[in-house]
Amino acid sequence: MARGKDRNPFGPGLLKFLRALKRNNDRTWFDAHRDDYEAEVREPALMFICIMARHVQRISPRLTAIDKRVGGSLMRIHRDVRFSKSKLPYKTNVGIQFRHEAGKDVHAPGLYFHVEPGRVFLGCGMWRPDRDSLHAVRKAIVDDSQSWKRVRDGKRFRESWHLGGASLKRAPRGCPVDHPLIDDLKRTDHIAFTEFPDRVVVDPNLIEKVAGLYRGAAAYLRWQTQALDLPF
Repeated sequence: MARGKDRNPFGPGLLKFLRALKRNNDRTWFDAHRDDYEAEVREPALMFICIMARHVQRISPRLTAIDKRVGGSLMRIHRDVRFSKSKLPYKTNVGIQFRHEAGKDVHAPGLYFHVEPGRVFLGCGMWRPDRDSLHAVRKAIVDDSQSWKRVRDGKRFRESWHLGGASLKRAPRGCPVDHPLIDDLKRTDHIAFTEFPDRVVVDPNLIEKVAGLYRGAAAYLRWQTQALDLPF
């Protein structure tokens, strides 16, 4: 059983609300069910962030866990539809980020928690890093390939996490096509994932599970921050 102070704040109403939102993704429906959103989604998510704060900061005091209603670790539910073909106003998932203090957006190194019906996962690393950050990571792989391979192939890391995200079809400019780590050098996302069945969202031991998996990815996150010359 989870300890009292680490009680899972999420209930079955979370996924129920997200399923209903997917069927009724419009402002009229959302406004009529705003109280359900607050009770089943936002307030439990903010409590999750508050509980997780001490766990992620044990991994690194440079990671932030901010339980603010707006502008903190909980990502906004409103979609940015300005440049999207889809004009649906709301995301049908919960996204929570524990990013490095040096980052101003989700592209910085950090940890991630995602809840969506049929797609529950944790993430670690950098999604769509900017050009300079991507160059720094590639340089670190080339300059100290043994260090990178120890992190990438570490037993605890590989037992639960898998590398993913986007990659180039061809070798990056300046990288030989026959480099032994060419697949890693092609990556344009440097992120790892671990996935859950939906039922884990209401598992009494959710906090313990998530914290343990984050600890298993600490070396990967540390390597990235060092590659960017950031403190960890």
